[in-house]
Amino acid sequence: MRIRQIALVGEDLAAAKADIVDVLGLGGDYADPGVKKYGLHNAVWPIGDTFLEVVSPTQDGTTAGRLLEKRGGDGGYMVILQVDDIQAARELATSQGVRFADKFDGDGVHFTHLHPKDVGGAILSLDEMVPYDRWEWGGPNWKANVKTDVSSKIVGAELQADDPDAMSKRWAEVLGRERTGGGGAWKIPLEGGEIRFSPARDGRGEGVAAFDVAVHDPEAVRAKARARGRLDADGKVSLCGTRVELVKA
Repeated sequence: MRIRQIALVGEDLAAAKADIVDVLGLGGDYADPGVKKYGLHNAVWPIGDTFLEVVSPTQDGTTAGRLLEKRGGDGGYMVILQVDDIQAARELATSQGVRFADKFDGDGVHFTHLHPKDVGGAILSLDEMVPYDRWEWGGPNWKANVKTDVSSKIVGAELQADDPDAMSKRWAEVLGRERTGGGGAWKIPLEGGEIRFSPARDGRGEGVAAFDVAVHDPEAVRAKARARGRLDADGKVSLCGTRVELVKA
């Protein structure tokens, strides 16, 4: 089980794209036509073999639009984990009383969006791809868009919660994983990364507070963010309303 994609939601897709490409040094993006049914348009970039997505509403009444209103602007939207046995993952989630908000089964492509009210913090999706390195949401030619001279991989995600202990316990139960830590610093280790749970302190409510990116030169990335006005009050990189923790690659 690994983090394969993090999705953010932004009111202005073009503006978010410009910031993300410049600060993280990414290559070309893919516009997934499949999100149109949700009233959205999007951009998806590979970061190594992991992916970053921004969705933006194109009509009223969307889940993404309601999240923009609830959290007072751009922010984290979705955590997508890749599993190697979708049936087992679904059975475990169901046994924990989790409803499915959406699911799909196609030719080697499977996803399950777990209902956020049953899990907490964000939309959690469990996806299986055959073969394992395939990633439908990045497009059929995603490898041609890979550019890793600045950023090499997404290696973590942070969920802020009113009760990090309760939320981390729930995620661990639903995912069938052990959690570590305690207090306001719970973690769920995954292959090549982790999910953290922290207290909500910014007044925006529960949600995806940050994602971690392995970069070759953190200071150079911060300089790019500073030039675009994308450092927060604590000097952290902030893209599409979401903190980016820079990990030395």
